[in-house]
Amino acid sequence: ISVKTSPPRFVSAEELMETAKGMTNMALAHEIMVNQSFKVKPAELPEGSLQHRFKEIMHKAFWDCLEDQLKEDPPTYSHAIKLLAEIKETLLSFLLPGHGRLRSRIEEVLDLPLIQQQAENGALDISQLSQFIVGMMGSLCAPCRDEDIKKLKEISDIVPLLKQIFSLLDLMKVDMANFAVSSIRPHLMQQSVEYERSKFQQFLEKQPNALDYTEKWLEDTVRCLREAGADGSSAASSDPPSLLPLNVHNHAYLRLLRWDHLSDPFPETVLMDQNRFQEMQQEAERLVLLSSVLLVVYTTTGEAISGLPGLMETLKHTVNVMLADMHAPSFSAHEAFATIGEKLCVELSQCLSQHGYSPFSPDRKSILRGQISAIVQPDNPVHKLMDSRIQSYLLVSLESSQNKTPPHLPGGLAPVSKELKELADRFSRLVNYNKVVFSPFYQKLLHKILTGGESP
Repeated sequence: ISVKTSPPRFVSAEELMETAKGMTNMALAHEIMVNQSFKVKPAELPEGSLQHRFKEIMHKAFWDCLEDQLKEDPPTYSHAIKLLAEIKETLLSFLLPGHGRLRSRIEEVLDLPLIQQQAENGALDISQLSQFIVGMMGSLCAPCRDEDIKKLKEISDIVPLLKQIFSLLDLMKVDMANFAVSSIRPHLMQQSVEYERSKFQQFLEKQPNALDYTEKWLEDTVRCLREAGADGSSAASSDPPSLLPLNVHNHAYLRLLRWDHLSDPFPETVLMDQNRFQEMQQEAERLVLLSSVLLVVYTTTGEAISGLPGLMETLKHTVNVMLADMHAPSFSAHEAFATIGEKLCVELSQCLSQHGYSPFSPDRKSILRGQISAIVQPDNPVHKLMDSRIQSYLLVSLESSQNKTPPHLPGGLAPVSKELKELADRFSRLVNYNKVVFSPFYQKLLHKILTGGESP
């Protein structure tokens, strides 16, 4: 299917910069909404980099200068007063509207004109002000910083104390940002949807071809469903329920878990989540192999091992360890599965002996090793069966996520039920959010594709 393109449109550098800024802000809002574990992290320069070295030199020069000023007779307080002003501003930024008493106290103690006057008259007590600051930080910090506050109280030298105060204030800024993110997330949904949609619309107006790959993704999905219907499967040509827009859309998302990321451009509307879909794709592939191995083991070995306590988890752990690097370039599937076969035969023999069963005969070991090694082939019957069942489960999870009814777990997947349910939840949550944001664009494209471009 060819991708339809619009005539090229030239835009100014300013427009491109503004669009890039808008897309960056959209990506941040999107990250907060879809990543439940999203956290702001302290900015860290790469160790050994020029920027890191420059920052260290500048900081050392500043603190050395401060120490020299305070050792003068009489002391010079110009650097110290600048620090106190910055500390005061930071402390005030942590306050909420109901913190009127704390605000008044900070304004009273860290009164900069008064501090300047005390410095000029030789009556400034930096140590006392620092202790007040540490106490106020203790009142405002998150519980996880209590130990850091305790350590501050043990520092007696003023320059090291001020230095550690600034380090801890930086961490408290990050804590405050994360508190704000967690507090506003429940109220962000509608605003975030509208914001992302409007930003993408602005991007689309500047880049008219910005939905070409999305359109191709949906067209290919419709073609696949029509071909399946022609073969006599669920999408019957006379009355194809699978070609309803919602069904097409769900199947399109499921296809993202089989995507060839090296050769096929990802649809524009899900581009910000390409890494997430790729991670879920890899997780699904791992669960297919894991469930296939366990199914082969339990069907080959028979009732002798069914119900033995702890055996399933032991076998799962062994297979998971061997599959940990299955998506690394250096991974050899044939070698890994040969090793899995050997290790499982040893563990099964030990388990059978411990429970009074006859040990594995050489023939049974050979058969089991051969069946496990064969799983690596995509056309292996067990591999295909588990892959089909996991894909079906994810599709049903997507369809049932709206009415909150958990789907039935297909046979053979009980050993990986926890991992599969977690994957389905992540997949459904991400897909449903994307649907809501881009629904106007999807509706137009699907209507055009399913009706051959006729007007509604």
